[in-house]
Amino acid sequence: MELEAAKMIGAGIAALALGGAGVGLGNLFGNYMQGAFRNPEAQSKLKVNPMLAFALIEATGLFGFVIAMIILFG
Repeated sequence: MELEAAKMIGAGIAALALGGAGVGLGNLFGNYMQGAFRNPEAQSKLKVNPMLAFALIEATGLFGFVIAMIILFG
């Protein structure tokens, strides 16, 4: 009984990475859009770095999700 409760708590803590990824992505693309709207000519130069950051932030969220699933069902 206590083991199930500990699994649920641990999975919930691991799933917090998904919330952090959502906040990070919103911040990233909000700032990208602000920069692109301020200087439309530089939009093509600004496109590469946010896409790399998107991949890294999304990977962090997916790692948190995988760890939560391993804790619950492993």
